[in-house]
Amino acid sequence: MRQNSTAPRNNKLKPSSNLIMNGSVRVRVIRTLLAIQNGQSLSSVLDPLLNSLHDGDKGFAHALLLTTLRQWHALARLLDSLADNPIDEVEVRTTIQVGLVQLLYLEVADHAAIHETVEAAKEIEFAHSTGLVNAILRKVAKNPSKFRKKCDKKHSLPNWLAYQLKQDWSEQYDELTQGLRQPAPMFLRVNSAVTSVEDYQHALDGAEIDADIVELTTGFKVANSSGSATSTTLSTKGLRLHQSTAVNALPDFALGTASVQDMHAQLAAPIINQALMAKLSVESKSADDTDSDSVGKEIHILDACAAPGGKLAHWLELISANDQSSLFHVKQDNNGMSSETSPENTNIKVTAIDNEAPRIERIRENLQRLNLSQHDLQQADNSIALNIVCADATRWQHGKNKKAATNEPVFDAILLDSPCTATGVIRRHPDISILRTEEDIEQTALLQADILHNLWPQLKAGGYLLYVTCSILKQENVEQMQDFITHHNDAVVIEFTDDCNWGIEQAIGRQCLPIDSASGDGFYYALLQKTAE
Repeated sequence: MRQNSTAPRNNKLKPSSNLIMNGSVRVRVIRTLLAIQNGQSLSSVLDPLLNSLHDGDKGFAHALLLTTLRQWHALARLLDSLADNPIDEVEVRTTIQVGLVQLLYLEVADHAAIHETVEAAKEIEFAHSTGLVNAILRKVAKNPSKFRKKCDKKHSLPNWLAYQLKQDWSEQYDELTQGLRQPAPMFLRVNSAVTSVEDYQHALDGAEIDADIVELTTGFKVANSSGSATSTTLSTKGLRLHQSTAVNALPDFALGTASVQDMHAQLAAPIINQALMAKLSVESKSADDTDSDSVGKEIHILDACAAPGGKLAHWLELISANDQSSLFHVKQDNNGMSSETSPENTNIKVTAIDNEAPRIERIRENLQRLNLSQHDLQQADNSIALNIVCADATRWQHGKNKKAATNEPVFDAILLDSPCTATGVIRRHPDISILRTEEDIEQTALLQADILHNLWPQLKAGGYLLYVTCSILKQENVEQMQDFITHHNDAVVIEFTDDCNWGIEQAIGRQCLPIDSASGDGFYYALLQKTAE
């Protein structure tokens, strides 16, 4: 997406997708920052940067790049206050901001930070600016604590975004805007079909990796067979590492025992899976009352906008697990307790869609590592059929390319991990605060509405749709849901109860905010059920 720049661009240096990675470490970081300002994402340029460096330089380059991005807008305001005249050349501004980060946040020795940054200005062919670069950095080096306090005093966000957050979250504003400047903790999801969270924590201990178990409790009200509402609760456990760790150091990571996934993202699959099981339990009880056999029918579920596949994999893990979270445990016995049904008689069809071929390939790669590919599922003989489709969720219709397709409601449950501005994950992707614009909010909200309106008719009566975003903007979240409910009389909001120990209750759904250093990212959740018309 287009960048919201803080100063006019100078077109002398236009980094492309093929970055020329030569020169000093600081020069390479500067070129990477210029590429981001020209619209490239951090995820697309980080690996080229690190792969161009010797191992001994990678840690410094990573810290310099990420810290500069996290403090970008605060540094820009500080720079404007230090310069006698406006600095319009984006290359010069970027170079000085890289120097400021070294002095204020990375505790690089004054002489090294100043000398190497001045030399970097020469290397990128802006030698005419060396006097200005030198003067500003020397001024800051005389009293770094003063300028650090000045830089930290307010937010480090574009003004339009800070203003919107002030409107949406006035009570949490100060904590939220400061929290967005900090690194996010690293969380792990343990594959429950393979091992337990407790056992994997022991494995981490053996590898000298410290981690705490984090348990999130979710409660919501679902319809029962009598037509009234019943409260249900579920527990989601994950691991929070004390320090971020390379995945190749994690025990059995390559074997699919664990995945890196934010703790708040780990709520999605358990919620929609529990809702689906409630639906099937009601149908099973209804079938028992009418002496009908409900076992053997197909269960259809959809993961829309599924890439990179973390929530899809989690859902498949829950389905595959031989415990009460499995869809093979939904039929009730005469005492009203759940009892295992035969996998041979329960067929589960899982469809996942995303609209870009590279993202589809990413899903396949992640599922392959976790032993959850279609081949793996077939080998396990657990009656799960997986179909991954490259399609636009605003237009895609299940079965539209099949002969005599009727496009009638087919899905028992839909997980919609909706496109959004991703403002809730700025801690992990600080380039978002540079790449997003105010106009993106309206465009994204329209896209979300189009997807919702297209998918909702494909959900069966009694089925559930879980709407998820990693945004912290209400226009994309609770306001989107309120508008949807207004236009769909067959949509009922499922209330989250006070049992939830995560998020902030909204008029519809709950909102997680990335406020403290131990918490998960900013996620929004709303659960809807479709009624019979």
